[in-house]
Amino acid sequence: MKRTETLEDFYTIKIKGMPENLQKEIGHFNVFKLDDYVGSTCNPLPYTRKDFYKISLIIGRNKVHYADKIVEIEDQALFFANPQIPYSWEHIDENQTGFFCIFTEAFFSQFGNLKEYPLFQPGGNPIVPVSKELAESLKAVYLRMFDEIDSDYAFKYDMLRNLVFEIIHLALKTQTVTSSLYSKSNATIRVSSLFLELLERQFPIESISQQINFRSPSEFANQLNVHVNHLNKALKETTGKTTSQIISERIIQEAMVLLKQTNWNINEIAWCLGFEELSHFINFFKKNTHLSPKTYRVTEIV
Repeated sequence: MKRTETLEDFYTIKIKGMPENLQKEIGHFNVFKLDDYVGSTCNPLPYTRKDFYKISLIIGRNKVHYADKIVEIEDQALFFANPQIPYSWEHIDENQTGFFCIFTEAFFSQFGNLKEYPLFQPGGNPIVPVSKELAESLKAVYLRMFDEIDSDYAFKYDMLRNLVFEIIHLALKTQTVTSSLYSKSNATIRVSSLFLELLERQFPIESISQQINFRSPSEFANQLNVHVNHLNKALKETTGKTTSQIISERIIQEAMVLLKQTNWNINEIAWCLGFEELSHFINFFKKNTHLSPKTYRVTEIV
């Protein structure tokens, strides 16, 4: 399997140098101008998982590859990348501008749960088109990040966390379909969040000796100590999808990554994803993608 790209890899490839305090930090944060890292002379990042989060304001024509999808950006957009989903992007033309910040999960330890936000959840859409007016507001937020990170203010990292959350909320406010998530009861949201966290803990699969523990709605319900009907109702209210749909989508997403990024045989991948019988995995994959695992493996990422 292709190795997960680390912060050290990022700095080696893109910056060609390593921050002195990188190994000493509990959590890491940094911010950059996108203009400095585009063009024919720059090294592209490989299509892999990264072990850090990244939020980019992209202005210009681009093609973003994430999970099993390709999304073209014609004008400007925010891209929310997380350690669970492999991604890369290619610049369609060299007339690019924008900003990006990178940070580790530890940077937000005890400062909120990033995984609760739809932008960072499996099945969510991490690419948010923004208007020119909103892009200007977002530019201002990134410029404030540069001011803070260069300042001597004792609590500057708290300010930087607040600025990251400001970007997240500006993006969420543009997605009216997600606003209903916060109108539900706290109990419903909590059950949904706990389910999604439990589901995501099983991924990524990084070894052929690693197998997911839970694959059926009843197994998740038992772990959460709720009735399976209650779990299903909570997820329908908050996500619009059934428990089975969400589980299937996440397993398919991981299956696609493993088929593309590893040389494991299909039987090994099936076992890692909780299928004791290869035929069951093949049927499951065909039902959800209309392709056999073998056929998908030899096709281009689309």
